[in-house]
Amino acid sequence: MKVFVRILLGLLVAATLFPLAAGAAPYTTYTYASDGTILTSPDAYVPDRVITSDFIGLEEPFDDPRDIFVGPDEKVYLVDAANARVVVMDRYYKLDFEIKTFVNEYGVPDTFSGPSGVFVNDEHIYVCDTDNNRIVMFDTEGNYIKIIEKPSSTIFEEGSIYKPIAVAVDDFGRLFVISSTTYQGVIVMDENSVFSGFIGAQMDTVNLWQAIMRRFQTEEQRAQSAEITSKELNNIEIDRDGFLYVTTSSIDPGMQQSEIQAKSKRNEYAPVKKLNSSGEDIMRRNGIYPPSGEVSVETNANAEIKGASVIVDAAVGPEGTWSIIDQKRSKVFTYDDNGNLLFAFGDLGDQVGNIAQVCGITYQDSKILLLDNQNDNFVVYRRTEYGDLLINALKNDNDRKYNEAINDWTEILKRNNNYEVAYVQIGKALYRDGKYEESMQYYESIKETENWSKSFAEIRKDWANKYFWIIPIIIVAAFILIVKFFAYTRKVNSRAALKIGRKSLREELLYAFHVIFHPFDGFWDLKHEKRGSVRSATIILLITVLAFFYQSVGTGYAIRPSDASTLSILGTVAAVLMPLGLFVVANWCFTTLFEGEGSLKDIYIAACYALTPVPLFIILRTILSNFIVSSESGIVDLLSTVALLWMGLLLFFGMMITHDYSIFKNIITILATILGMMFLMFVGLLFVTLMTQIWNFFRSIAVELAFRM
Repeated sequence: MKVFVRILLGLLVAATLFPLAAGAAPYTTYTYASDGTILTSPDAYVPDRVITSDFIGLEEPFDDPRDIFVGPDEKVYLVDAANARVVVMDRYYKLDFEIKTFVNEYGVPDTFSGPSGVFVNDEHIYVCDTDNNRIVMFDTEGNYIKIIEKPSSTIFEEGSIYKPIAVAVDDFGRLFVISSTTYQGVIVMDENSVFSGFIGAQMDTVNLWQAIMRRFQTEEQRAQSAEITSKELNNIEIDRDGFLYVTTSSIDPGMQQSEIQAKSKRNEYAPVKKLNSSGEDIMRRNGIYPPSGEVSVETNANAEIKGASVIVDAAVGPEGTWSIIDQKRSKVFTYDDNGNLLFAFGDLGDQVGNIAQVCGITYQDSKILLLDNQNDNFVVYRRTEYGDLLINALKNDNDRKYNEAINDWTEILKRNNNYEVAYVQIGKALYRDGKYEESMQYYESIKETENWSKSFAEIRKDWANKYFWIIPIIIVAAFILIVKFFAYTRKVNSRAALKIGRKSLREELLYAFHVIFHPFDGFWDLKHEKRGSVRSATIILLITVLAFFYQSVGTGYAIRPSDASTLSILGTVAAVLMPLGLFVVANWCFTTLFEGEGSLKDIYIAACYALTPVPLFIILRTILSNFIVSSESGIVDLLSTVALLWMGLLLFFGMMITHDYSIFKNIITILATILGMMFLMFVGLLFVTLMTQIWNFFRSIAVELAFRM
């Protein structure tokens, strides 16, 4: 018993001394699947410690900290706005020195006013002295060098306000400044305040109606209309290659979220961009979702934190990784250089590791530092073994050590088998190693088509090089067969035209190929010469249904990666029969009112014969889809478009000839038919709803009687 008590006391002491190491992180680390499902994963970063003013050794506690930065020397720089100072700590977060007062070049004592941002390189410290409308430059020991005033340009004259809140400096000494009151983008200038221009403006997108109206406005009307301005930026970061990461939180949240849900690759509503020195956005958005923060924004029960992420800062990590912070949720979203979400973590709260209001992020070697504006401290997060595996896998990818990278990603999958990025990266490594079929298997496991297409293209190229002589033979043979088939149909149709009495089923079916090329006399003979019948029309309809079902199960992976086993023949039948049935009934109802000459039978036969091009093109489309890659999907889309347009024209002329209408009257009738189809759908839905309620009513009575008896 005494031994048991000693062990228990030892465990309690250990848990007290090492609470963060022994316990789980107070948040969930996760990624997203292609369907938007949250996939939990092992923690890549866990809270290590909370750094307060007392820990640092400050006499005055923090008040309104706004920015945090780690310099090349691993020192930590923190901007304390309310106390008008920059606190400089060593790499262990102990006070090194403070920059609070300085003597300017005029020999006058000077101070900051509401500083908001800091940047440090090998030689200088740059402080955004926001309320004094300037940037102050120091050496790395905190000695004053100079004041960088408002840029010298006519753009900033006439009372314009200049409030720098963030700055980054490249290897050539160019300053990239974010001003909270400037909408034109990032200000580019040198340390002598010589203005070079603006880059990276976040434009407001004009909707279609606004674009049309502006085309017809005079110059005066355009001047009086609402000006289309850029959206202001809120922070900036620069990587070792001189590329800029700029963030904004002023984008329309609805549009930002709609771009995420659409998996858009565009940058119009992107809250973070990667700019080159010319201001061109070069960010790769090749992940499942664009790098914009939270995807499932309605999953949290707290209504106050629903909606699109509010991105307020970015930080560059190791091996091409970079992170952004969502101030609304106090979360970190980390991506690789291709825009794949590696992991997301963090949450609101007061537990160690949660942040009340995150306002800054920076990397320190293998650690992440998050600044908490509300609790006036910052939290240090250390990278876990799982995080080390991720970084090492990316490093091997970047170093082109693909076999080692495969081993790393495989180890990651052992810890997190839902990690879609690992499947993609293993597939890429196998692709680079020439193992195309194996790479395709990894892509198929997560329904990834873009990289799958690259592997398939290589296999297709190898096959074409090996059997290049077969391709022209197949093309010539197909051409000969088509020519002979249509010659045969012309012969049969010519013979059937002279035949008296009922036509055979073969003759009725082959007559469809005359109708699709000669709709005027074709539909006339179809009705008046009895060249078709209900049985042949029904067979054409059945072939169309089977063609669509074949498309649903036989379409190539690059076009439709979904699992064909989830599809149903009944669903395909309903998708074809329902619109056709509605059209036939609605057209018959209205043509009766509009004095149409076609009966319900005539309408049905003409409509089914008008379907003839659809199965032909759908079958061809499905076959071709198995030999193309995703970038060539326009070919099969064109075939579908041609089939539907051809069918539409045949249906239009078929109804016109069947009812003996003029073109204008036929147009009116077709429009009325469409309205009739909508009305029939409404009535049908109403009827189904009523029948469901009646069924539930009688079922409840039966259950009640059974219970009481």
